[in-house]
Amino acid sequence: MKNRLVALRERLSPAGIDGLLITRPENRRYITGFTGSAGVVVVSRDHACFVTDFRYVEQATYQAPEFRVIEHGLKLADSLRDIAEEAGISRLGFEKDVITYKQHETFSSALAGIELVPTEGLVETQRAVKDESEIEAIRRAEAIGDAAFSHVLDIIKPGMTEIDVALEIEWFMRKNGAEGIGFDVIVASGERGAMPHGVASSKKLAEGELVVMDFGAVYHGYRGDMTRTVSLGKASPEQRRLYDIVLRAQEAALEGIVPGKTGQEIDGLARKVIEEAGYGDNFGHGLGHGVGLAIHEEPRLSVTATEELRSGMVVTVEPGIYVPGFAGVRIEDLVVVGESGIRNLTSSPKELIEL
Repeated sequence: MKNRLVALRERLSPAGIDGLLITRPENRRYITGFTGSAGVVVVSRDHACFVTDFRYVEQATYQAPEFRVIEHGLKLADSLRDIAEEAGISRLGFEKDVITYKQHETFSSALAGIELVPTEGLVETQRAVKDESEIEAIRRAEAIGDAAFSHVLDIIKPGMTEIDVALEIEWFMRKNGAEGIGFDVIVASGERGAMPHGVASSKKLAEGELVVMDFGAVYHGYRGDMTRTVSLGKASPEQRRLYDIVLRAQEAALEGIVPGKTGQEIDGLARKVIEEAGYGDNFGHGLGHGVGLAIHEEPRLSVTATEELRSGMVVTVEPGIYVPGFAGVRIEDLVVVGESGIRNLTSSPKELIEL
């Protein structure tokens, strides 16, 4: 954590601030190592303070040894004022996409004389490149997901509801090392597969349908993310055609990922395959996103993503085709960007499985 703190301090002056108030839970954990649910962080050039309530003082003292732990009283803002004055902070940055209007009012009143400066992405850009311990946690999370997929292939059948399948996946992941699920499990069958985020419903699975399953485990705070689409029974020629197009699109993108390429360029590799097959209007989301302490973080693989990929970034690659009234297909792997290509953390088979 010490190196992360040093790197963050180097970002303060270029951002035009003397200190930064960190309130996003994922950023707080990344910088401090604290795994609890309450607390804010103030970092300046010479001060690093963790402010929390009575419940978490002992935990924070143990988990965040690089920080001075302060127990706040009835008003958190009063403690922040004292810290800012002690640290000589005249311009205090805050995460503008996290702090609410009400919180800003409260802090502005308590910190009179200290300028509150909106900032964006100071910690998130650090988080975009993972170290080996982070990659290992993500790998372990994805391995649990792979095992869950293998398990569900043995039990999924017509007549089960989508919720039945989702609960089976969640139960298996929790029983096999996951501390939680990264997001609500998506199980979308038949026509519901045309909804990219079709969270599991009471609909019953039927013979002849494609079933999209998207899920991820949490391991030591880090998330996995994978999607597989299977066929209940023999797939029709049109179902297989959609699947083959999506698989070719994903393979094109995976082969193109190297440091220095932009997310826009990688998205374009997959999008070109789908567009040339006549389904460009049926692929309406970005190709992928970063994964770590949050399920969606930097970088992005999309038509607007101009940031260059760097070695150590972890991204999903998940092209899809969604045909209303018919079906949906999505295939998603989780990969690490390396100097000469990718390391794929997802090991589940990608050929169309007919159950």
